[in-house]
Amino acid sequence: MRSTASSEERLIIYQVLPRLLTNQTSGCVPNGTLAQNGSGKMADYTPRLLDSIRDLGANCIWFTGIIENATKSDFSSYGIIRDFPCIVKGEAGSPYAIKDYYDINPCLAVDVERRMQEFEALTERVHDSGMKMIIDFVPNHTARRYHSDAKPDGVSDFGTNDDITKMFDRDNNYYYITNQQFSPQVDIANGAHPYVEFPSKATGNDCFTAYPTANDWYETVKLNYGFDYGDGSEHFNPVPDTWFKMLDILKFWASKGVDGFRCDMVFMVPLAFWHWVIPVMKTFYPDLIFIGEIYDVGQYRPFIDYGCFDYLYDKVNLYDTLKAVEQRHQSAARLTGCWQTVDGIGDRMLNFIENHDEVRFGSKSYAGNPANVIPSLVVSSMMSKGPFMIYFGQELGESAHDNEGFAGDNDRTSIFDYWSYDTMRRWYDGGRCSTNLLTEQEKWLRALYGKVLNLCNSCSSLRSGDFFDLMYVNLQNPDLNPDAVFAFLRYVKDKEAVLVVANFSDRDTDIKLNIPPLAFSMSGMTEGSVDAIDLLSTAICTLHLSSSMPLSLSVAAKNAKVLQFPINRTTIQQ
Repeated sequence: MRSTASSEERLIIYQVLPRLLTNQTSGCVPNGTLAQNGSGKMADYTPRLLDSIRDLGANCIWFTGIIENATKSDFSSYGIIRDFPCIVKGEAGSPYAIKDYYDINPCLAVDVERRMQEFEALTERVHDSGMKMIIDFVPNHTARRYHSDAKPDGVSDFGTNDDITKMFDRDNNYYYITNQQFSPQVDIANGAHPYVEFPSKATGNDCFTAYPTANDWYETVKLNYGFDYGDGSEHFNPVPDTWFKMLDILKFWASKGVDGFRCDMVFMVPLAFWHWVIPVMKTFYPDLIFIGEIYDVGQYRPFIDYGCFDYLYDKVNLYDTLKAVEQRHQSAARLTGCWQTVDGIGDRMLNFIENHDEVRFGSKSYAGNPANVIPSLVVSSMMSKGPFMIYFGQELGESAHDNEGFAGDNDRTSIFDYWSYDTMRRWYDGGRCSTNLLTEQEKWLRALYGKVLNLCNSCSSLRSGDFFDLMYVNLQNPDLNPDAVFAFLRYVKDKEAVLVVANFSDRDTDIKLNIPPLAFSMSGMTEGSVDAIDLLSTAICTLHLSSSMPLSLSVAAKNAKVLQFPINRTTIQQ
């Protein structure tokens, strides 16, 4: 057994939808059923597969869609109540429409009746591979019809004891549109399985009407944490019933050995709940990781300082800026504002350029070519000491060209459909997890990602070094285009430094980079010539470091230089 990622390592996360990654079904049909299109299984995550992910540089794997969600698939022969198809999105259903917080998605099990044992075995294999394991915690909403057939003794289902005559009550688990029947602007009345809900519950995306649209989260129901949306009042003392139910759910999964939770839409749940529940959980499991999905920069600091999260998504700051730079909608100089926005908490930001909510990097809605990824990958992964994440298939250039069914051709990998992807089938290769069937570009990309992700922890400057932005002294530099080039230093004072220069343009660029005296004094660098190694290409070059004369560099189109050199002029230590 390998030791799991230590607290001194940066967290490098590999996100996977297990329903999709290992599915070997070729010729999937849009809107296909489980029988037609198949599903990957937890058992597919063999030591060989997990070692391959670990070798890529990941030390944590996030399994999306583990907990049982509403689905059109019929598992009633296993004692699982069948869902109403008309309130399920896609054949597989959304992993974020939870129907049983205490159970495993049955489509992921080889033996459905032993699905929890298969999950426990998966957890053990992940830890044996030396990685941590996180799963989703979905606190804001449940599936439209929630029922747990696996809950522990003494636990009652959400809504069981609600007073449905009230829109709001502190100890109701749901909000109610009293005296109105649920009537979304989708068909739920016709067909073999019509759905009736009276009174209507509020819909998960804070839709307090009985008439949600097709664009609302009509398959979900908003949970009540003691906040009255009618008058804006808070009812958190005594602690509401929903808080205790969610605490018990977190305890349940932590007891199964998971190392942490990616918490869905955390800003839609009162901050006071997180301030209460995370410290309570850490009294039992001190090393438990909480990652929050959040889309408001103004709430970053409260959710870290008061909400007690370990890490937060940096989607609307760094991700959105990188995407705009790649598409030439913004200058690369805007990246300086990204670290300034999170200055002091930057190491608590989870950076990424793909996840299940966003379009694929190589898709027509983003870069159009996965081979253009180097500048974005280098900047996103190397700017800070915080965690970095990739999404399964990203390392092969999966570009989401398929129309899977419910999701349509939207440049994303579907979370709603049963499907299989050619890129992943060829890499998985019946469990061999090899590059034999990959194209030359796919092999190159996977090697690139492996190099960059491993550098995040093998290079001390990138793992734990300080950051120095070089752009402020180069914005008026006629020999550097700040719209296309972004440059910074990472360094361990008096030991080593890494100079990162990313070229987002589609032209090879010769630049002359100014390095100010402050960079020398802060890092301990001395002026003069020093040999450096480009950590991406392994080429050796000589840098002429000076605070009065610019440094000449050439950076290829859509590429980057990551130049490591010793500050104390001793041999470079990787």
